[in-house]
Amino acid sequence: MTIARTFAAAALAFTTACAKAPQVKPSPVTEVAPRPSPTQVAAQPSSPAASPSAAPSSGANESGTHQLFVSALASFDAGDYDAARKGFEEVVAKAPQSLNAQFNLGLIAERQGRLADAQAAYEKVLSVDANHQPSLLNLGRLYRLQDQFESAINLYEKALKTPGREHDVALLNNLTVAYRLAGKFEQAEATARRVLARSKDNPEAYKNLALIYYDQGQYRLAEVVSANARKLAESDPGVYNNLGMIYLKLNDRSRALAQFQKAVSLDQKFAPGHLNIGAMALAYRDYLGAERSFAKAVELDPTSYEGHLYYAYALDGQKGRDPKKGLAAGEAFEKVLTLRPEQPDAVCGAGWAYAADRGGWDKALGFLERCKGLQSTSDQDKQMIEAKLQGIAAMKKSGAQQPADEERKEATPAQGGDGSLLDKVSEDAARQEGTPPEEVAPAGDAASSEAPAGNDAPSSTPAPSPVP
Repeated sequence: MTIARTFAAAALAFTTACAKAPQVKPSPVTEVAPRPSPTQVAAQPSSPAASPSAAPSSGANESGTHQLFVSALASFDAGDYDAARKGFEEVVAKAPQSLNAQFNLGLIAERQGRLADAQAAYEKVLSVDANHQPSLLNLGRLYRLQDQFESAINLYEKALKTPGREHDVALLNNLTVAYRLAGKFEQAEATARRVLARSKDNPEAYKNLALIYYDQGQYRLAEVVSANARKLAESDPGVYNNLGMIYLKLNDRSRALAQFQKAVSLDQKFAPGHLNIGAMALAYRDYLGAERSFAKAVELDPTSYEGHLYYAYALDGQKGRDPKKGLAAGEAFEKVLTLRPEQPDAVCGAGWAYAADRGGWDKALGFLERCKGLQSTSDQDKQMIEAKLQGIAAMKKSGAQQPADEERKEATPAQGGDGSLLDKVSEDAARQEGTPPEEVAPAGDAASSEAPAGNDAPSSTPAPSPVP
């Protein structure tokens, strides 16, 4: 894993404790664009089951266990995951055969960002019932979130070999995603078309197919295929989110933003839409707007390390005006490290963020030393880190209370105003949003390589990740 050179410059540009640090003006989003991480085609964590899948022998015990389950389910629906977790643990203790309760413990762990616990819970269910569909889909999704694409592929392929499940649409759609993320585009396209051959009106397959073309730089073809998905699922925020990604690649930023806004207007809980709006705000250096969008995104999806990383960048961009934002950014970078241990961007980012305020200097020293020791850190960056370490040590010794004023003045100001990004969307782009491009046939040769590639006008602004 290598650290992005531009981000290294970004961190140094925003340091404020050393008056003589080089002032480099970076675009950190360009270098930290994450690998696409679908959430809709890959099953979202399924809703908890309405009742235990198996009951104890005693009628009294059965009634008590059922009430525990119902109470835990109510806590889950209310967002009180700790209470729900406790309730389902009691159900499992009383009725170990209750696979639904065990599954729900995995679901809660996933919602809370405890991916290892979630994986263990799903695997435990599958050890009892290898065909438990929700556990299969969620476990595969966890594998993909951790870049374990081959594990996801093996899981889906094995499940599809079960007699009677050879054409399971959910498994095939998820297998398509895993193939795509593994870079196996031919197999991914063949699997998507396998779905469409039997179910020509499946919008998820079209969304997958569009992203396969997107990943290969065939943006116009991806746009055309997305039109089919939009026709079949006009209220699906993922369709508009993907179109936004395509328009970014076609250098039509205002239209892209309109698509992301459409996605969240359809579903305020659609985390990828908030993530992408935040990424565009970050590209415009609208740090305050980016902070709001990323805060919403990580609230909705605490398992997204990209969300926490972007949130940290948005806070980091404001530390020149408010050093306390640096402390908050450092905490956000540390959250990234709980999801991706030793992530270079987060290690180095935490060091520079904590360096903004005296209250974070002790942590800054530790993280900067770790950053300096990374193989991916360049010699020039190591020299800058050493200068920062010496500067912090000198200020601690002298009792300095805050960074030098001259550096604070050079920090890029955060922009405010609820409509700072909305104003960038033209009325024409908003009107264009409802005009679908020409449609494509579901299978066969209609969507061939002769379609325009659409990569002759790449976006100069880094794009958020496509999420179906």
